Amino acid sequence: MGVITPDNRLKLLKEKLDQRGFVRIIEAHSGLSALVGDAASFQSENGVVEYDGLWESSLTDSTTKGLPDIEIISLDSRINTINEIMEVSDKPVIVDGDTGRSPVEFEFLVRRLERLGVSAVIIEDKVFPKRNSLDTSAKQTLEDPVAFGQKIQRGKSQTLTDEFMIISRLESLIAGTGLEDVLGRAETYIKAGVDGVMIHSQKDQHDDILDFAAAYETLCKRLGVRPPLICVPTTYNLTTDVELAEHGFNIMIRANHLLRSSYKAMEEAAVSILAHDRSFESEAV
Repeated sequence: MGVITPDNRLKLLKEKLDQRGFVRIIEAHSGLSALVGDAASFQSENGVVEYDGLWESSLTDSTTKGLPDIEIISLDSRINTINEIMEVSDKPVIVDGDTGRSPVEFEFLVRRLERLGVSAVIIEDKVFPKRNSLDTSAKQTLEDPVAFGQKIQRGKSQTLTDEFMIISRLESLIAGTGLEDVLGRAETYIKAGVDGVMIHSQKDQHDDILDFAAAYETLCKRLGVRPPLICVPTTYNLTTDVELAEHGFNIMIRANHLLRSSYKAMEEAAVSILAHDRSFESEAV
């Protein structure tokens, strides 16, 4: 890892988007996981493929502490995790801001993140305290779109640079309110000045995501502005990043895979030691 200033790191996400059109992001929940994501690369037929940035997720941050993903982790604790990640990686960082809480709290969050050199914060249009979007047993209550648009404006009023991005996460497909609702919300948030739009789904097929992407292009042409489009292909995991880019997505976030893989490995090692009454076999796990 080299040395990078907060100002230079802050600019990296927009620079990479301008240069390449789409970027790949991997989650990090600690310094160690950030090192893994930072160093990961693959030699493909078209050259070296690597991650362009890191996602600091509220889900994985909460889970590493053994707590549910319901916005109960303090901001100071989240900032501590962000600092651990930034200490070992020069890559741009996107932070999961959950609902952003109240407009006043969101203003404060924006100021702190931009000062650290975070490139973007994503907030979802659900009522605080949110419930995890992939929890099919949870009731998902959406925020009033006008109020959420006003929260975006409050956050934008606190930014000191053009590089820091506030991204709205649309939860209509999660809540089951449909394409018309999600497009209306997207229009409201774009008019409020949002810097990017993330569409989320819990389905294992990508049809509703691609339907939104096509309708999004039409919406943006009508509005005369097109914020970058973001997705988190956790459930529709057979879809490649290249395919998503071909349908207009600019940022693809692999949102919890490093934590999930490490949990599985730890669980297998712990059981192996008990089963064999020694640790030799766990070395192969």
